[in-house]
Amino acid sequence: MGKKITTTLNALAEPNRLHIVELLRDGPLTVGEIAERLGLLQPQTSKHLRVLNESGLVEVQAIANRRIYKLRQQPFQDLDNWLESFQHVWHERFDRLDDYLRELQQRKD
Repeated sequence: MGKKITTTLNALAEPNRLHIVELLRDGPLTVGEIAERLGLLQPQTSKHLRVLNESGLVEVQAIANRRIYKLRQQPFQDLDNWLESFQHVWHERFDRLDDYLRELQQRKD
């Protein structure tokens, strides 16, 4: 597993960070908006956002005294590609299972 994927999965393993990512899926939000929607204190939310930012999952834009966070697309594409690489393994296993079940059925008949 690549370092990027490991970093992404580690960041998403914490439930509050996963919830933040789910919130940001609908569009950019400020720290205050995220904290309010999750029922967290702003310092807790900032800590989680810092981890997400350092892992490359989100980016932040400063406008006056507000920090607006939004998802970065690339880490999620990388994760999707990594997961997709397992798809052929599962198809292969299901095909072998189908063959085995057919063979058992033929023996029965």
